[in-house]
Amino acid sequence: MSATKDKKVVINKRLKGLSREALEKLTQTELIDKVVQLEAYNFQLRNLLQKKLSEHDKHDKEYSGLFGGEADGKVSQVAKTSNKVQKIRMFDWSSAHKRHVLLKITYFGWDYQGFACQEDSNDTIESNLFRALTRTCLIESRATSNYHRCGRTDKEVSAFCQVISIDLRSKHPPESQLDPTSLSSEIDYCGLLNRVLPKNIQCVAWMPLRSTVYNARFDCVSRSYRYYFPKGDLDIAAMRKACDLLVRHADFRNFCKMDVHNGVTNYMRNLQSARVEACYENHTNSGYDMYYLEIQANAFLWHQIRCIMAVLLLVGQKKEKPAVISDLLDVESNPCKPQYTPAIGLPLNLFRCDFRDHTTRSVNHSGSGDANEEAMDTVADESDDLNAPEHVERDLTAWIYNEENLQKLIENTQCEWTQFSVKSTMIRNVLQQLESLFEENFKPKEKVLAQVTLLQDSVNPRQYQPLLERKRCESLENRIEHFVKKQRLIVKNETETE
Repeated sequence: MSATKDKKVVINKRLKGLSREALEKLTQTELIDKVVQLEAYNFQLRNLLQKKLSEHDKHDKEYSGLFGGEADGKVSQVAKTSNKVQKIRMFDWSSAHKRHVLLKITYFGWDYQGFACQEDSNDTIESNLFRALTRTCLIESRATSNYHRCGRTDKEVSAFCQVISIDLRSKHPPESQLDPTSLSSEIDYCGLLNRVLPKNIQCVAWMPLRSTVYNARFDCVSRSYRYYFPKGDLDIAAMRKACDLLVRHADFRNFCKMDVHNGVTNYMRNLQSARVEACYENHTNSGYDMYYLEIQANAFLWHQIRCIMAVLLLVGQKKEKPAVISDLLDVESNPCKPQYTPAIGLPLNLFRCDFRDHTTRSVNHSGSGDANEEAMDTVADESDDLNAPEHVERDLTAWIYNEENLQKLIENTQCEWTQFSVKSTMIRNVLQQLESLFEENFKPKEKVLAQVTLLQDSVNPRQYQPLLERKRCESLENRIEHFVKKQRLIVKNETETE
């Protein structure tokens, strides 16, 4: 597949079903076979949803129709017990004004199945967010909301600064929405949403935008993640040397889970900074001191940070030398990724997002772009913002915070901190007792330092095998060839794509 280097590989956007004309040409037997096949597929999906959804979700009007008489019976029974018949008053969207905004969302992801909506789970950050947006009548529907997300975090991953762009209902007409009086009297978006959102998913601030096509995904120029970890038995100095070797514009195919079937064949990323820092200045130089890895890049690949962290942990444990980073980034010598397990997602946090002043999107790009959202951030051209004329007004304005909402958010987060800090302190005291008993009774030569073991979601072998000597994954070229044969991907000449 070396010929594909000069060509572009794209997803084959063929119709998932046959056209009406093609269906009319099928025989009765072929049509019956197709209906039976679809019924069996729907039956599988219904069973899958029944297992995944909670009892509360099954009674929701969005899903009640899927489960037949069982859900209908429960709904009707609830209706009979109610003395008052409540009439649902539909919101009149025909006379409503809208404004395009950025929303800054913070959430702790360890209780959720990831950020993005999923077919087989209702327990995602995005599902909760859109339920709140529709319940508060801030949007009519997701399809009409001009929605885009800055990043797509995986299961258990948290975010301090997840940003979305969206059209929300406004009190004011478009021509006066940026007036100071309109901004001060606008709907309290964060307060309204936070009252119906779970306490571990909250809106921090909102920003009015001058451009109606400003895009939280494509107009983000850098994203910063933090991965928190205990010192344990790690050599922090060696990990910092390895971080220095990461900072470059390079092919990171050996530091990610390749998503070729979604058309991702370019693994070049500009990693702008990588550093390991102590969480607190007054650390005690024990295995319980907390550190974080902070990585900033224009965009990230699927599981890129977790794969980088997995290799850094091996460097910190002195199982690998810092130079292994350069070896893995040399895709000419190592075109196939060695088999290793990414670090767990729990300690990962989307910490900061930076945006360009002027959008690069045109009016033709407006609307929701979820159809082609991959499980990774999209590369943004950082030079585009530099080419914008100086006299042109910025599309960005300023984040709007509300004192009462921010105070309530601090109170909620302090309650979260208290809960986990109490648990952490109790466990720490138990560990102190156990470690004292171990030292008194057995006089060990070395302390037990297994704090990092949890982060390495893999079996610890008796004899360690170096990364570059391990069995390799399939090459990028072979994967492309596989999906081209499956008609999932199409190889096109550059002239065809222009």
